[in-house]
Amino acid sequence: MNMNQLKYVIEVASSSSMREASTRLYISQPALSASIRELEEELGILIFERTNKGISLTDEGREFLNYAKKAVGQYEILEDRYLAKDSGRERFSVSTQHYNFAIKAFTAVIRSMQPEKYTFSIHETKTKEVLDDVRSLKSEVGVVSFSGSNEAVIRKLFRDYDLEFIPLMRKETYIYVWKNHALAGRKEISIEEMQKYPCISFDQSDDGKFYLTEEAMADYSFDKMIKSDDRATSMEIIAELGGYAIGSGMLSEEDAVLQGLTSIKLKEEDPLTIGYITRRGSRLSAYGNAYIEELLKYKEL
Repeated sequence: MNMNQLKYVIEVASSSSMREASTRLYISQPALSASIRELEEELGILIFERTNKGISLTDEGREFLNYAKKAVGQYEILEDRYLAKDSGRERFSVSTQHYNFAIKAFTAVIRSMQPEKYTFSIHETKTKEVLDDVRSLKSEVGVVSFSGSNEAVIRKLFRDYDLEFIPLMRKETYIYVWKNHALAGRKEISIEEMQKYPCISFDQSDDGKFYLTEEAMADYSFDKMIKSDDRATSMEIIAELGGYAIGSGMLSEEDAVLQGLTSIKLKEEDPLTIGYITRRGSRLSAYGNAYIEELLKYKEL
């Protein structure tokens, strides 16, 4: 087993066919197929099920894929930090759920410290990936949230992953609707009153388990639910179908003006606790410490 084979598995799993994966990897399809078969024989498992309709991951393959992603991610971190030719380049990475203040804190660090040469990364991604990124030190700091619906499970993951969580704020529950929605302008509304409209939810995981959501009311049974993993797509659906999303009420002026959203307070209480995580015992860089200082400017708790 080698690093190339792990990368091959990851690429094939994200492609619609072996041909597409081989094109992306710039190798021949027979060579790619042979390499993966050799890996399967070495491991004694079947990673992909092959039919005349294409290929798909087996249960063992899905488990192996998770480990492969972590191994490749760690290798790329080492490669970037120690083997990159440009050793004088500053590097820093954070991972976050969808919060504008986390992005503003990131840009504030760059403005204030003004490094001459740098490669910084901000990953706006799903809850599990934020936790994984900080656990593996792909990112020094992560920004996450939980509600009463999933607090116990998320806190257990913090312990299991050896992560330290520092709360910054607690936000009440709101819905976002388009400015021309029939109910726009209401000061408060119940979730029951929204049942005839589709709820647009950020798709967090392949298995659809609610406990990783960054949204309140995760355990509520919605009559109409649309899952999306892209914010621009979600905004388009909200506008076109008269739908709504559930959030913390932290609607920026940019969202309100450019996207045409407005917020309404929900009568149901399921507040979000939002904060940042670091790997317990890890030594933060100057940029990591500066980022936390910027985050603390938003602290309300």
